[in-house]
Amino acid sequence: MSDIAYENWEPVIGLEVHVQLNTRTKIFSSAPNHFGDEPNTNIGVVDTGQPGTLPVLNKEAIKKAVMFGCAVNAKIAHFSKFDRKSYFYPDSPRNFQITQFDQPIVIGGSIIVDVEGESKEFTIEHAHLEDDAGMLKHFSSFAGVDYNRAGVPLIEIVSDPCMHSPKDASSYARAIRAIMEYLDLSDCNMDEGSLRMDVNISVRKKGEKKLRNKIEIKNMNSFTFMEMAIESEIRRQVHAYETNPDTPHEEIVPPSTYRFDVEKKRTVMMRSKESAMDYRYFPEPDLPPILLTQEYIDSIKKNLPELPQERYNRYINELHISEYSASILINEKSLSDYFEHALKHCPLARPLCNWITVEFIGRIKESGKTLLEVGILYEHVAKLVNMIDKGTITGKIAKKVADDMVASPGKDPEDIVKENPDYQPLSDTSAIEDMITKVLNDNPQSIEDYHAGKDKAYNYLVGQVMKLCRGKASPQIVKELLDKKL
Repeated sequence: MSDIAYENWEPVIGLEVHVQLNTRTKIFSSAPNHFGDEPNTNIGVVDTGQPGTLPVLNKEAIKKAVMFGCAVNAKIAHFSKFDRKSYFYPDSPRNFQITQFDQPIVIGGSIIVDVEGESKEFTIEHAHLEDDAGMLKHFSSFAGVDYNRAGVPLIEIVSDPCMHSPKDASSYARAIRAIMEYLDLSDCNMDEGSLRMDVNISVRKKGEKKLRNKIEIKNMNSFTFMEMAIESEIRRQVHAYETNPDTPHEEIVPPSTYRFDVEKKRTVMMRSKESAMDYRYFPEPDLPPILLTQEYIDSIKKNLPELPQERYNRYINELHISEYSASILINEKSLSDYFEHALKHCPLARPLCNWITVEFIGRIKESGKTLLEVGILYEHVAKLVNMIDKGTITGKIAKKVADDMVASPGKDPEDIVKENPDYQPLSDTSAIEDMITKVLNDNPQSIEDYHAGKDKAYNYLVGQVMKLCRGKASPQIVKELLDKKL
């Protein structure tokens, strides 16, 4: 987004994040909650809305919702209830969804997020439980419905309209995903639809207090595309207001539902926005209200694992890792866990973090896999960092060893070094001294510059020696011997 678009306007963004909970069975039936099976095999009479069937609440879904609420310091309602939300669509076999309308289980809460190096707090309006719909499958000459997903438990997390940029929104959504993964509430697989986002966007003149009409972008399942969609919609609304300065603003941007066209990289209108009255909400007559005791809530809160923000603070304050690196680690639980395991074999947190997040992740990025999926063992990465620290190999050789570790996943770096004569460090000081003498003889001007107090000249001489020995000499030894010669 160019600065021009933001010059006189303020975007206001709120997110509705839908997360499938990883319960063993569905929220109101005993049918399996499992992705990827043959269509219409994980279904029962409740999921397909057969006449006379009654829903039975899955208590594990309640526990997982309470865990999330406790993690974001929300109020957990002692009394909450379910409601019917009526709509007629092929993927909804009952013609209504069971959700929570006016008395949700989680109220309020907030998340502290690092947005491009700046710490921000985003607030949650509420979170509620509901069941998911089925999936429409479109083929060349017909469409079908797969009801395997119908009845899968969802928690919908509704933020306040508290974000003001695409990066704010994606950082908040990533933080939600991280919390879900750390609590083991969902696999958050966005390709499979386990985590989906609806984005509400409006823009207003800077200094305005009231919110203008918002539009909703449905079913985003990519953080990158979500940022692009938000940026596109902000531009569209700003352009609409600026080209119609004399028209009442509520007529310029009517409340509507949009989708994001990935090919055209712009938002496209789907339909005008429904109101709550259109859904004809009323209390679900077949389910009793949820009644929770404070003792139950306290017991769940007491047993929560370490959360992303707590781990982030530990990395910065105890391990002295940079804020940027800490953010990279905690936003991917599998990567953070990999680092935690490696840390047990190597106490050097900062270089270990750098080798994991920069060197190895950079080498496998194009594969689209994690380090564990590629087959690089965390103890091997730890061993490589220890070898550098002990002077067994130089940093330059270590980069070549890392290349070989990626090419032969699972191979011990010690074995790689033993098998390659070029990876043996140069420890013969007389040979190093000969190289230093040659470099000094070839660079008399650099010697003069060094004695004149120019640090760059010294670093240049060190670099020339390291180049001559092909990085096999310890930089520390090179510097000690060079100092004596100079």
